[in-house]
Amino acid sequence: MEFADNIADRLARFSGCTILIVGDLMLDRYVEGEVRRISPEAPIPVLRAGQRRAVLGGAANVARNVTSLGARAILAGVVGNDPAGTEIAALLAASDRLTDYLIVDVERLTTVKTRFMSGAHQMLRLDEETDEPISETVTQALLRVVGDALPSADVVILSDYAKGVLTDQVLAAVIALAREAGRPVIADPKRAQFAAYRGVSLLTPNESEVMRATGIVTTDDAAIEEAGRRAMAQAGAESVLVTRSEKGMTLLRHDAPALHLPTHAKSVADVSGAGDTVVAALAIMLACRASLPEAAGLANVAAGISVGKLGTASVTFAELSASLHQRDLLALDHKVAPLAVALERIKDWRSAGLRIGFTNGCFDLIHPGHVHLLHKARAACDRLVVGLNSDASVKRLKGPTRPVQSEMARATVMASLASTDLVILFEEDTPMQLIEAIIPDVLCKGADYTIDQVVGGEFVQRNGGRVALIDLEVGHSTTGTIGRIAAANDVRVDHPSAETR
Repeated sequence: MEFADNIADRLARFSGCTILIVGDLMLDRYVEGEVRRISPEAPIPVLRAGQRRAVLGGAANVARNVTSLGARAILAGVVGNDPAGTEIAALLAASDRLTDYLIVDVERLTTVKTRFMSGAHQMLRLDEETDEPISETVTQALLRVVGDALPSADVVILSDYAKGVLTDQVLAAVIALAREAGRPVIADPKRAQFAAYRGVSLLTPNESEVMRATGIVTTDDAAIEEAGRRAMAQAGAESVLVTRSEKGMTLLRHDAPALHLPTHAKSVADVSGAGDTVVAALAIMLACRASLPEAAGLANVAAGISVGKLGTASVTFAELSASLHQRDLLALDHKVAPLAVALERIKDWRSAGLRIGFTNGCFDLIHPGHVHLLHKARAACDRLVVGLNSDASVKRLKGPTRPVQSEMARATVMASLASTDLVILFEEDTPMQLIEAIIPDVLCKGADYTIDQVVGGEFVQRNGGRVALIDLEVGHSTTGTIGRIAAANDVRVDHPSAETR
C-alpha cells in the first residue's frame, strides 16, 4: 500500500479528531501464572496463579485505541450494576482524552472475559455475559446520549460484539442520525447476516465473519472479493474492508478494483483486540479526510503492531509513527527494483487502472530543474517510473570524471522523492530497451527536445501512448553545478556537453 505524500500531515491532525464509539462494553481480565504439573484429579494442567490485571475490552478497547493514537473518543454503552461495571467506569475515568456516557442497567450483567495465561499461551477463557437485547427504556437512554454526542464527533464507530446493545432498533437509529448529520459510520460486525447494518459507510468483518454471512468459502483473493462484494450488497454499505489475519486485508469499493493489502505483522503473539485497533485507525484517518485506501493502509500497519502484543492491547501514536518511519526507510529500497520485479509491479498498477509514466536520465546531482521535471512528469500520470543510467553508462556518456555520485547513491536520492514511484537502473546508452519492456502510457522528456527526437517516442505513440514535453527550469544543470563547485575550489574539470535528459 502506498501512502499519500501528506501522511505526516495526517498524523499531525490526529489530535484534532473526535470519534464516537457506540457498542458492547467489556472487561478483559487476565490471570497470569505458571504451569508446573498435571492435576491428579484429571488430565489437565494446574496453573499456579500469579499476576492479575484488567483492561478495557469490546467497544471500550476501541475507545482506548482511539485515545492512545492521539485522537479524542466519546464512548456510549451499557454496563450492569455490578463490580465489573464499576471497574469499567473507573478505568474509563482514568483515561485521558475520553468522554464516556455509561448507562447503568440494573437488570443487566456486565460482560467479563477472563483469560488464564501461562507465559504467552492461553490455557482457558471464562466468559460471564448476557446477550439479551437491552430494554426499550435503556434503548431510548442510549439514543439520547448518541444524539447529544454526535455533533462533537467526526466519525461514528459501531462496535458490535453481539451482546445485545446494538439491536436492530439501535443500529437503524444511530445510522440514520449519523447520516443526517453527515458523519461517516464504520460498523465492526458480529452478526450472522449483515442486513441490520444497512446504510453504513464501511463494514469491517474478518474473514470468518464474511464467510459465515455470505456462505462463500474464501480460499483465495478472488473468493474473498466475491464474498466482500456480496457482504457489501447485504449491508447496502459503501465499502467493505475484510481483515484476513496473516493474509492482510482486502478493501472492496463499488467504483474501484479490489485492493489487497499484505500483512505488516513481523510476528503474531495474540490477535485479541486487533480488530478494535483497525477500526480506531480507520476512523481517525477518515476524520482527517484521508482517502479510504490511505486509511486502510495505515490501519493495516497499526494492526501489524497490535498482533505483536500479548492480550487485548492498544497501539500508541509513538509506535505507529516509528513503524511508519521504518516503513518509509524500507520503501526507499522497495522503490529501486530490477527490471523483472519492476515489470510485475507495473502489471499490478495497470490491473488497478493506473496510467504508467516514464522518464530517464543520469540525475547525478539533483537540482531544482530535476525536481521540476519529475514533479510535472508525475502530474501527467498515476505512477512514474524513472530509468537511471548506471555508472558505466554515465561514464561513457559524460567522460571519466562522471558520475560524481555512485549509481546506488543516485538511486537512493531518486527513490526519496515523492514524485518517483519506481527506479530502474539500466546499462545501455539509451533507455530504449526499458521503454519497450514497460510500454509506458506517457513518455516524459524536457521541452528542449522535439517529439521526433525523443528516444522511444515513436514506439510509445504506436502502442497507444503519448509523449509529454515538459518546460525546463532555466539556469539549472548538473554540469553547471559541477563547474561552479570547481571554480570555487579552483579545480580544473572537464566540461562535457549538456547533460543527456
